[in-house]
Amino acid sequence: MTWVELLVKGLFSGGMIVGASEVAKRSIVFGAVIISLPLSSIFSMIMLHRDGVNSEDIAAYAESILYLVLPALALFAVMPVLLRRGWDFWPSLGIGIIATLALYGAGIMLATRFAIDGQA
Repeated sequence: MTWVELLVKGLFSGGMIVGASEVAKRSIVFGAVIISLPLSSIFSMIMLHRDGVNSEDIAAYAESILYLVLPALALFAVMPVLLRRGWDFWPSLGIGIIATLALYGAGIMLATRFAIDGQA
């Protein structure tokens, strides 16, 4: 992969985050819609296809994303509860991240145990 391709990927990813945060300043809902779109997943699958990765590996990648989206939701469940109970932003974010990581660990263990990752 050339440095130009890496730069384009970085600009695209950064642009999504900046765009969503700017929109969220004006409309929380529309900012959330933009950031919740699976654009990074779609873009990465397009890049994998473009780079010659076979269909089975792309399918396994998409399936892995599906299984790991569920644990990622912990952040969005825990953080609002803590913030509304008077917790400061940083501790709320930290606990949400820890909850997400714990569920990622559990999800990866389950995926490994049941050979969900397509590698076993």
